[in-house]
Amino acid sequence: MYKSYFKRIADYISIIILLVPAIILFCIVILLFVLFDRLPVFYCAKRLGKNGVPFTMYKLRTMIVNAPDIRLPDGSTYNSDDDPRLTKVGKLFRKTSIDELPQLYNILKGDMSFIGPRPDPLDWLDKYSDEERIFLSVRPGITGYNQAYFRNLADGKAKILNDVFYAKNISFKLDMKILFKTIKTVTLRENINVEKERI
Repeated sequence: MYKSYFKRIADYISIIILLVPAIILFCIVILLFVLFDRLPVFYCAKRLGKNGVPFTMYKLRTMIVNAPDIRLPDGSTYNSDDDPRLTKVGKLFRKTSIDELPQLYNILKGDMSFIGPRPDPLDWLDKYSDEERIFLSVRPGITGYNQAYFRNLADGKAKILNDVFYAKNISFKLDMKILFKTIKTVTLRENINVEKERI
């Protein structure tokens, strides 16, 4: 019942509560772009949604325009404080997770939820076994089990297994644990980067 109905209702209620603060924060973000960067403000990427259906995910741009895609050997994204692709404001957005702000629009559209597995690039679909694809039955989230407890430290395989665990155990109690752990992780800036040398 929670997964099918109440979780979606909770998303809409949260959007209403956060609407005014989000608008104020977004105005500040636009000002930072004007002062320290340039357009475009948004980064749009195709991601795997619920049931594997592709959707367009929106983020604030944190890298230079036309930045090359750098992946780790397991296919996950390379992150580092000294990544030359990051802009001045991009470093701040990454550390505070402000770059995820536009995904509130994805939640309103029904593409995403506040809490759920982070959406993978389309080419990750072939990496999942039939048993692992259970996590695609859940809307992807702005934050999730991986982001709360590991952020960028879990490798590709561990990430999938964690997403499967979430899909099999989804509940209001688990979502609240993930929410408060995410706040702690972001506030203390834990596990922000995963370096090339780790793999």
